Amino acid sequence: MSAQKELPKYRCHKEVWALKIKAIEQSAPDKNIPGGSWEILPEEAEYTPLTVTHDWFLKHSPVAGGYLVVYKDGYQSFSPAGAFEDGYTLID
Repeated sequence: MSAQKELPKYRCHKEVWALKIKAIEQSAPDKNIPGGSWEILPEEAEYTPLTVTHDWFLKHSPVAGGYLVVYKDGYQSFSPAGAFEDGYTLID
């Protein structure tokens, strides 16, 4: 087995929208949302809970303390707190 060369390194330079997650709760069943949905409760009290589909929840496995991240193209993702806080600085 040969040693693999180190992968190229990148620095993040994009802007995203994000909220730190206080808690995650499963929503009441809704026949209009296949598989159901989950409520992402933000740490910041001035923001209302955000609804994500069950498929999104399974794909991203979010946990409290991490961040719901929305990219410029509208794609929503989850980032663990350490990775997010190491890579992003709040824009005032």
